[in-house]
Amino acid sequence: MQRDARDIESALLKKGFLKADGDHHYFKYQTTTGLITPIKTKTSHTPKQKAIGDSLLGMMCKQCRLSKAQFLDLVDCPMTREQYEAALIEAGISLE
Repeated sequence: MQRDARDIESALLKKGFLKADGDHHYFKYQTTTGLITPIKTKTSHTPKQKAIGDSLLGMMCKQCRLSKAQFLDLVDCPMTREQYEAALIEAGISLE
């Protein structure tokens, strides 16, 4: 179940990820309290790669510390930023 790369990037930015350009588009998560966390993911600069396929989505899920269903909820927007932070805390990931 692939997703458009621009849609994923846009959703990540809306959910508290900060974008840093390099040879890829890197996204680091910033909590609602302003703390930059070690949680990060990336997408490619490659213009040919307009869609992100299952294998890359799977890697992004792991990088964001979510199951695939949770990650799709995050990027498809049913999951709020607060719900994302709650899921991270529930998984034992410190946001302090």
